[in-house]
Amino acid sequence: MKNYLVITALGSDRPGIVDELSKYISDQECNIEDSRMSVLGGEFAIMLLVSGNWNTVAKLESQMPGLQEKLDMTIVAKSTEPRQRPGKALPYVADVISIDHPGIVNNLANFFSTRKINIEELTTSNYAAAHTGTPMFSVHIEVGIPADIQIADLRESFMDFCDNLNLDAVLEPLKS
Repeated sequence: MKNYLVITALGSDRPGIVDELSKYISDQECNIEDSRMSVLGGEFAIMLLVSGNWNTVAKLESQMPGLQEKLDMTIVAKSTEPRQRPGKALPYVADVISIDHPGIVNNLANFFSTRKINIEELTTSNYAAAHTGTPMFSVHIEVGIPADIQIADLRESFMDFCDNLNLDAVLEPLKS
């Protein structure tokens, strides 16, 4: 039976962090099942779902304080269970682009949460528009839409919502 550990780590960006952390996990006979890694400002952020048998995961978890010191990172680890997907949710993606301004993520999160739609993954970035240099913002959201929601009605509501906020958006099935 697999046991799971979620590990988050944050530290100054430098070459070799992924190599050192993944080697340490591998040396403890654990496996990285899922991960997200990104440079945010001058910091490197890592989220990992690690699996192994009970004793290897427990040993890895107990060694987090030493690993934190060795890697000069802030590390938090938490035991977890395998993901339980509620009911039959339809995997969809919303991609949104706009001139950058505060509140975009909150407005989008509120749109989905008030409809009981789970946000499963959310990624944002900002960039300068070609030719004009205007600060732009993009959001990629993966959601699980409950099967009892009418997709056509949801899409129309979402597009109206985005139009009212001057957001350019699409809502379409997630392509694997």
